[in-house]
Amino acid sequence: MSRTFLRKSQALPRHYFLWILILLMIAGAVGYSLLKPKQTQDENKNVVTVTLGDIEENVTAQGKLEPKEFVDVGAQVTGQLQKIYVQIGDNVSAGQLLAQIDPRIYTARVQADEANIRNLQAQLVGQQAQVVFSRQQYERNSELLKSRGVSQFEYQNSEYNFKNAVATAAAIQAQIEQIQSALTGDKTNLGYTKIYASMDSTVVDQKAREGQTLNANQQTPTILQLAKLDTMTVRAQVAEADVMRLKPDLPVYFSTLGSSERRWPGKVRQILPTPEVINNVVLYNVLVDVDNHDRQLMTGMSTQMFFVLGKAEQVMQIPVAALGERLRKEDNTYGAAYRVKEFTKQGVQDKTIHVGLRTRRFAEVREGLAVGAQLQTVARAGDKDKKKDRGYPAAGVPRL
Repeated sequence: MSRTFLRKSQALPRHYFLWILILLMIAGAVGYSLLKPKQTQDENKNVVTVTLGDIEENVTAQGKLEPKEFVDVGAQVTGQLQKIYVQIGDNVSAGQLLAQIDPRIYTARVQADEANIRNLQAQLVGQQAQVVFSRQQYERNSELLKSRGVSQFEYQNSEYNFKNAVATAAAIQAQIEQIQSALTGDKTNLGYTKIYASMDSTVVDQKAREGQTLNANQQTPTILQLAKLDTMTVRAQVAEADVMRLKPDLPVYFSTLGSSERRWPGKVRQILPTPEVINNVVLYNVLVDVDNHDRQLMTGMSTQMFFVLGKAEQVMQIPVAALGERLRKEDNTYGAAYRVKEFTKQGVQDKTIHVGLRTRRFAEVREGLAVGAQLQTVARAGDKDKKKDRGYPAAGVPRL
């Protein structure tokens, strides 16, 4: 019994020693793995490389399409709309008859004016005869008065009759001219009962219907709208923070909701000086003309505008996150100067570079780096909050 107990007591330390050795090896492996420096994904993200690519600096905005040239065809006289000779979508030529207003009232006015003129002309003929007769009587009494063949009273009476006849004839002539003026106006109104196209265009809208009574006394009623659709205008609303960067003839391209793959090119025609304030955001209307001979663009379409401030192909570029402090030193040839951190054999070193075009994501490197160089990104306050809005226009800029 004593020998058996002795063997077990001598074997126990060896068994425990083996287990303790295994536990120490495991603990060492775990400790090494915890203390070993790791290259995390975040650290990999802090390294960016200078690459070649295309870069475009632009201003984005939202716009609406409208015809460049259009006109509202209205009625200048009051009356019932008898007939409309065109429909929406019809192409019309300048001078083509579009609509007819009931002309009977204006025809009657013209006929009445003409009758009044004929009556006055007849009265004028009779009065002119009276003028001739009174002149003859006055001249005869003037001769007889010299030889006292007539009295002074008869002479004065003949003089009065002559001058009165001349004045009456002049008054009738003035009445004729007055009626002729009224006749001209009534003929003009009669002509307004027929409405013609003012230009070669397309009927894009119809506001009135046949049989409707039009009242032109208070305001001009609109019957049709004509527009030239070969050239359209985009009315883009640009935020006040960006409008100063735009100028006439600046190249632009845009897409529509229905055809986002196609780009329509154009140029800035005009920047309207008076802004619109929408939800406390100041927006300026910028007009851009675009060719539309294929008639794919229609009035009222929404557009996403891209005003091209600058463009370069296959140039060195780096992410904006790698740009550090902007230096006061400026170069007219190479652009703005920035300080960046470059990885070299000696470690991370500060370096000054010059940047040209810049977007929200990338910046063009014009001087100071080579393709393939590696840079360290710069942490900025609020970057976490900005990640949600990366790639989208700044606050206050209209967008689709």
